[in-house]
Amino acid sequence: MNEQLLARVRQCPTLPSLPAIAIQVLDLAQRDEVDIAEIARIISKDPALAGKILRTVNSSFYGRSQSVSNLSQALVILGLQSVKTLVLGFSLVTNLRQAKSNGFKHIDYWRRSIYAATAARILAGRLHIVQQEECFLAGLLKDIGMLVLDQVLGPAYGETYVKATTHQELVTIEQADLGVTHADVSGVMASMWKLPPLLSTPMARHHSIEGVDDPTLKRLVNVVHLAGRCADVFVDKNPALAITGVRKFCHDHFKMSETDCDTMMGEVGSRSKEVAPLFEIKLGAVSDFDEILKKANEALVELTLRTQQQAINLEQQKVTLEQQNIKLKEKATIDGLTGLANRASFDEFIAQQFTASKRDGKPLSLLMMDVDKFKSVNDVHGHQAGDQVLRFIGRLLRTAARADDMAARYGGEEMALILPGTAKQRAATIAESIRRAVCAKPIPVDKGALPITISIGVATFEPGSPLMHPAHLLKAADLSVYAAKHGGRNCVKVFTLPAAKAPAA
Repeated sequence: MNEQLLARVRQCPTLPSLPAIAIQVLDLAQRDEVDIAEIARIISKDPALAGKILRTVNSSFYGRSQSVSNLSQALVILGLQSVKTLVLGFSLVTNLRQAKSNGFKHIDYWRRSIYAATAARILAGRLHIVQQEECFLAGLLKDIGMLVLDQVLGPAYGETYVKATTHQELVTIEQADLGVTHADVSGVMASMWKLPPLLSTPMARHHSIEGVDDPTLKRLVNVVHLAGRCADVFVDKNPALAITGVRKFCHDHFKMSETDCDTMMGEVGSRSKEVAPLFEIKLGAVSDFDEILKKANEALVELTLRTQQQAINLEQQKVTLEQQNIKLKEKATIDGLTGLANRASFDEFIAQQFTASKRDGKPLSLLMMDVDKFKSVNDVHGHQAGDQVLRFIGRLLRTAARADDMAARYGGEEMALILPGTAKQRAATIAESIRRAVCAKPIPVDKGALPITISIGVATFEPGSPLMHPAHLLKAADLSVYAAKHGGRNCVKVFTLPAAKAPAA
């Protein structure tokens, strides 16, 4: 955060201070015993303020059934919270409206503020939030940082302001250009005026709820943020985007249906026309929400279609990403030539299965196989033919493997088949069927077909077996392959421990 700029804000001599009457009213309102007559006497010192209070209590905005002409009676009817809110609001708005514009349109600013304040109070009422008056005032003053930045920076702030096409976009541009946002500055002003957290927190955090832990304050911040977006519907040249944003925020944060949201927006439009004169602010030529909605419908349809297309694109990207992840995982675990599990996967799987077999007392068999005279295949027919032979045997092994088995390329022309829960005799039978399938007919290669045979070694871990580690099982299977090679090739050998010698007589 740009602390230098915030220091300039605090030291700026032309910024409005909290009016004396507002300070007195706040002080009296915080006392244990509230003297309504004394508050009325203080407000009466400012005839213009007293007149505004009376006009307000008699306005349709507060929905009173009878006319009130006495200030004390008005204060009783309005209630202390409403009085504090109105005194602060009227006093500050009067002072702030006297500031000269250096960089942006004050008329647009005040129009948006009135819509936001009205929306905040209506929304608070619909959500049964007690602090309706605080929501109104926070909605009215939340963007005061814009006025302050205009005073402190002059035309330089105007250059930042005109870059934004929407109010939501303004925050990002302010942060980039100035190192602070108008919400940050609103928080500074609330602190300087010693406003309570119910006002200062929504003013400072209405564009960012991060760091607000108190549930009540968090709800008020969300209300004031949404109120600003409601105001955008009535002041933006192209309101379709704002309408979509309001509907989504209402649904996501307050579980409000689109119909209820639109009804609320209609009320914001009509009630703002009643509130604006109380603050001597002209809304100018304004449209009802229904008219705005009607004009925006074509753009809303286009936005909906665009959103749906974006959702489809995101889903497609998600599917593509998942497919890429699957491919990457396959590359990490699958042998590229044969399509079998690679050595790393083999090592991990046999370790897991060996541990499970020891724990559960079940057998675990391993078939190790080696292509006979494979070097001569490469030397005579070329490495491409050798690759075709390995691919063929790989497909055969994948077919032979059951759901719980793993077929893997161990290295070079060596391949393996791990058979969980499979006893020695059954493993030997599977090995023999694979051997027969390989030698049954020549394997097709580019330049004809090659007769190929394999030698297979079988080793099994069983309860009570001295093969206590995966490495022991691997060594036993490897010795069996060696025995098959030296036994004439194209055969299956099963590892059997030598019988113990009988003790000498």
